Amino acid sequence: MEIAGKVFEVLQKTSGTGKNGNAWQKQEFVLEIPGQYPKKVLMALWGEKVDQYNIQKGEELQVSFDIDCREYNGRWYNDIKAWNVQRKAAQTSSAPVTSAADVDDIILNQDIALDASSGGEDLPF
Repeated sequence: MEIAGKVFEVLQKTSGTGKNGNAWQKQEFVLEIPGQYPKKVLMALWGEKVDQYNIQKGEELQVSFDIDCREYNGRWYNDIKAWNVQRKAAQTSSAPVTSAADVDDIILNQDIALDASSGGEDLPF
């Protein structure tokens, strides 16, 4: 499965040694999914993928993941494991950034220009 969003928070790396003696590491992060009601999803990278992707707060990502669940002491827990991360390219715009006041001025100036080009005699009285 895939999901896109912005990294809301990056949690501390955790590491340890498994029962079989192999070292492991995990990096959890919270991805905020945009929409009318934004949702947050806790995801985890495991092993070498932690260093490979080096997730940073504020990045826009496309994440491929698997969902798994496990039982521990009679309770069930979901685990969302990210296995591929692609950073979204920053979109640049060639249009200048304008404020709401600038937009109002542009509309007013266009209206004045239209009146001037039609002779300005459109008054209803």
